[in-house]
Amino acid sequence: MLRKTLLLLAIASALAACGKGGDQAKPGASATAQAGKADKDNAPTRLSVAPEDLVTVTSAGLASGPVITGSVEPERKADLRAEVSAVVLKVLKENGDVVKKGDVLVVLDETSIRDAMSSADEAVRAAQQSLDQSQRNLERTKTLRGSGMISQQALDDAEVKRNNAQSDLAAARSRAASARQQMVRTVVRAPFDGIVSERKVSAGDTAAIGKELVKVIDPTSMRFEGKVSADKISAVKTGEPVLFRINGYGDQEFRGVVKRVDPSANAITRQVEVLVAFTKDSPQPRVSGLYGEGTILSDSKAALMLPESTLVKAGDVTYAWRVKNGTLNKATLKIGSRDERTGQFEIASGLTQGDLVMRNPGSSMRDGQKVDMAQPKVASAASTSSTAVQGK
Repeated sequence: MLRKTLLLLAIASALAACGKGGDQAKPGASATAQAGKADKDNAPTRLSVAPEDLVTVTSAGLASGPVITGSVEPERKADLRAEVSAVVLKVLKENGDVVKKGDVLVVLDETSIRDAMSSADEAVRAAQQSLDQSQRNLERTKTLRGSGMISQQALDDAEVKRNNAQSDLAAARSRAASARQQMVRTVVRAPFDGIVSERKVSAGDTAAIGKELVKVIDPTSMRFEGKVSADKISAVKTGEPVLFRINGYGDQEFRGVVKRVDPSANAITRQVEVLVAFTKDSPQPRVSGLYGEGTILSDSKAALMLPESTLVKAGDVTYAWRVKNGTLNKATLKIGSRDERTGQFEIASGLTQGDLVMRNPGSSMRDGQKVDMAQPKVASAASTSSTAVQGK
């Protein structure tokens, strides 16, 4: 009986081992199937591309020229200074205030000047009376001389006194006019429409003759006052276009034209000043004194050009995705200069004229990926509209 029991246990153990081995064989077969499926999933999918997604490599003019650096300054600016020595009573405008021509900016104390003007007016009246008296005396002297009652010398003396009285009156009138002009100068007015850029005094300050009071600028008359290296000045000519950027305005580009080239270079820096006027279609900064840097577009050459959006940078390598014969492939490029006018980059090597590249390449693109050309979106929309009309 014991033998039969042991035999049954041995058979049961053998059957359990066989079942376990069968179960282990199945996962092996499943792993092989899964690997095949993964290889199928990793295969690159076909890319559908419309004509508007592509850019054709073309030859265009690449503009270049000397670098210009400088600052933005107003053409119309006034540094208003005290023309009389007096105490500042009022300062009516602050920095940044808009002013019109003739607006009062600063008022100076006129007390002493008013007294001087009153004294000058009195001197004019006294000189006028003296002249009138000497004139009457001369007329009497002429009458007496005609009757032979006085000598010629007396007549000459009367004429001298009359002439001296005329000179005294002219001098008195000049002093009165000067005093009146000094009175006018105690009120400082804006010479033109503009903005107060800098206030130099406050109420209570003593303004000596020549002291700075306020500065007024015309923000609509801004221009770029730049400098160019002397070894590049031969390429700069009046009328040439200029593209530049200004600190404080980010990547915004400003356009101008060369208006004047100074005939002499700076003795220390050996740079030549170049005056650039803003073009009518260019934005204009409203703040003076800002630093700017740009390029005078004095030279142009033919080159293959591409917009920046088509270029992909990976470290020191730059490439573009080219579509050729229905296949997408990576083209490693050598990049040249950037055209300041259009923002496009010169393609020195890696592509030829007429090549098609992706306008905005994505990160999922793969080398060798198949490409299907789709219909233009505009045409597709027109076709949809036509179908809808026919359905009606």
